[in-house]
Amino acid sequence: MTQDELHAFLTLQRIPNLGDTSIKRLISRFDSAEQVLRQKKETLLKIDGIGEFRLKAFFDKTHRLEAEEELKFIEANGISYCSFLDADYPQRLKHCVDGPILLFKRGSAGYENPRTLSIVGTRKVTTHGQQFIRKFIEELVPLKPLIVSGFAYGVDIAAHTAALDNELETLAVLAHGLNQLYPKIHAKYQKAVERQGAFITDFWSSDAFDRTNFLRRNRIIAGLAEATLVVESAEKGGSLVTAEIANSYNRDVFAVPGRPEDIQSVGCNNLIKTQKAQLITSAADLVYHLNWQPEEVFKPVQKQLFVELTEEEKIIWRLLSANGREQLDLIALNCGLPTFKTASLLLNMELKGVVRPLPGKLFELT
Repeated sequence: MTQDELHAFLTLQRIPNLGDTSIKRLISRFDSAEQVLRQKKETLLKIDGIGEFRLKAFFDKTHRLEAEEELKFIEANGISYCSFLDADYPQRLKHCVDGPILLFKRGSAGYENPRTLSIVGTRKVTTHGQQFIRKFIEELVPLKPLIVSGFAYGVDIAAHTAALDNELETLAVLAHGLNQLYPKIHAKYQKAVERQGAFITDFWSSDAFDRTNFLRRNRIIAGLAEATLVVESAEKGGSLVTAEIANSYNRDVFAVPGRPEDIQSVGCNNLIKTQKAQLITSAADLVYHLNWQPEEVFKPVQKQLFVELTEEEKIIWRLLSANGREQLDLIALNCGLPTFKTASLLLNMELKGVVRPLPGKLFELT
């Protein structure tokens, strides 16, 4: 994108009551942001939804001057950017009707990782929740997923730090411009995130920081990922909004169940109860539902590998050796194991190169 086109995008963003969806329609009609701003009044007036009020704003020089100031900030601070028309714009966000027309980024990570997971939840995360996040992400390391969250207190920062500690890329989606960091106490993670991930936002440096920004930010968290995981949540909260948005995008939503009397589990339990999220208790559940597979090419099983299997894994190995490919539920039934436990064991065996998953919840020996 040229600087002139970026300036035009920024100018359109500053026109009052002209949201991302309307701007996309205008650009689609006139081929570029620059062309939109070059249109005559009578042409723009014929477009549904413009009207006299918005029409005046199109020719208000104030918006162009504001765009120039933001462009200077972007250039001075080495901020990268992309529009919804660019090849490096996140592909999943392109399918979201209300996805941002511009994304600003500071950091090294890109958006191309096919295994992208958003993790959200309460700001008052419990010790149990923190331990679950850390173990969950550790188990996903062989799959090298991209972890997305909102850099807030609680579940967000627990997800980011667990990703960093396990050398995974992580995207921190901010509810403000890249001229600041909130909360300030998390500034100690800034360099690590920029080195091993990135901060992204669709807010300007001049935008006022307001609590309503978090709701706007949540659509990016939901839209970037293949799936959203809610770890802990009270009856109401921003993470539940993110889950609702993810559902509206037809993305998978998962929730970690908790005891009925736990305040921080009410939201997750309700998501599961109302079938707005699938119950999940381990990384194996996620891998199973999303059919994620390691990048490594599986090698034939060597005899000496057999001794590295646990007793329960040996039972599964013997069953598949005798019966050939088998469905997960039948493996669990014939081995006398719970389904969730069997899914976890099969994931471990898959990572060891012993079994491989097939469509239809089937598994076979390699």
